[in-house]
Amino acid sequence: MLPVIALIGRPNVGKSTLFNRLTRSRDALVADYPGLTRDRQYGFGKLGAIPYLVIDTGGVAGGEVGIAEAMVEQTVRALKEADAAIIMVDGRSGLTAADEHVAELARKHARKTWLAVNKAEGLDAAVASGEFHGLGLGEPIAVSAAHGDRIGALIDDVLAEFDVEEADDAVEGDDKELRIAVIGRPNVGKSTLANRLLGEERLVVYDEPGTTRDSVAVPFERNDRKYVLIDTAGIRRKARVHEAIEKFSIIKALQAIEQAQVVIAVLDAQEGITEQDVSLLGLVLERGRALVVVTNKWDGLSAYERKRIRDELDRRLPFLDFAERITISALHGTAVGDLLPAVERAFRAATRDLSTTELTRELESAVMAHPPPLVRGRRIRLRYAHQGGRNPPVIVIHGNQTDKLPEAYRRYLINRFRKAFKLKGTPVRLSFKTSDNPFKGRRNKLTPRQERSRKRLMKRVKK
Repeated sequence: MLPVIALIGRPNVGKSTLFNRLTRSRDALVADYPGLTRDRQYGFGKLGAIPYLVIDTGGVAGGEVGIAEAMVEQTVRALKEADAAIIMVDGRSGLTAADEHVAELARKHARKTWLAVNKAEGLDAAVASGEFHGLGLGEPIAVSAAHGDRIGALIDDVLAEFDVEEADDAVEGDDKELRIAVIGRPNVGKSTLANRLLGEERLVVYDEPGTTRDSVAVPFERNDRKYVLIDTAGIRRKARVHEAIEKFSIIKALQAIEQAQVVIAVLDAQEGITEQDVSLLGLVLERGRALVVVTNKWDGLSAYERKRIRDELDRRLPFLDFAERITISALHGTAVGDLLPAVERAFRAATRDLSTTELTRELESAVMAHPPPLVRGRRIRLRYAHQGGRNPPVIVIHGNQTDKLPEAYRRYLINRFRKAFKLKGTPVRLSFKTSDNPFKGRRNKLTPRQERSRKRLMKRVKK
């Protein structure tokens, strides 16, 4: 299971800045304004030796009332569901009563704690962290979230406590089990669909959101092929999640996405596409998982409603144009038989071997049909391509000035490769490598004749 790390501290100490640094994103709002973050924010950590989950929390100062009191409850829940907590303090403001209140919460609810003295850029580390030893949370580590100073050392220290095996994205043989995660909002029919696939009432089904409270992994076999089906708890907006149990379930669901090789995303045709659906599918895309989009409760819809839902899928989910879409009725079993073949096709596409010769040939065809634009009068040259990874497929393209390639041209190349190699059901990632210019910084040595000519011309220059 992925480790879970919570970031806590008083308002405006830089928790959201550190969250963005660890996740290499801009998901958390950052401004010089206390109390900006209110809800908990979840993200996948990308800085460090192993993958993990990060929780950003609102600031806690003590004596909160009203909405601030609800923010304290959010922080306490984050501490309870996390495996480790990073307590952040401000090295420039010094120790305050609010810091001592946060430290008391951490001692009461956190399993393991690390103390980070933020905003220590330009300060002596010993001086910046000296007065924080009194909090009794271990040795303070002076960092700068905004500049990235010593953040790598901090997260390596935190992750050293966990013995987590990295997810193996290599191709699994036919005798290996294929891990499938079923995700979606509460009450869209995930457990009903899982029971249909399993052929038995293995999971509790009830017409109430939040029936499934954990990620349930069920091994089964179909046509001599082994599978593990992971039915996850529904993920919904954090503002509507009140029970602590359901908060734990969200962590489990995000971990299931990380562990799965193929994800089945279930949408509700009766309710349409919601913001939470879009956010959830964005998480799957970020992790690079093969994906099948399933629209459930299709039965009973009129022709007009079906057309409206299809149009809404095209309009709200343009970033998932690669995913295969299937409309089903899990309750009646309509079209459920098409799901496992679609999952197999997506997995084969995600783990396919791509020949360097064929990739380079397709790249040349794409460049010939539609050349890259000029940059300062020089043409961007793309020389050859090779495979750099699988699940998702990574295609490495070598050339010059590749960092100046427009985003529209990158999408054009992805679509060309997807169509040529039939990579349906999986995201495709491009990695560009710019060749070093061997003559960069070198000047041609002048011959003796050129030296004499240069001196003669220099005499004519007016000083």
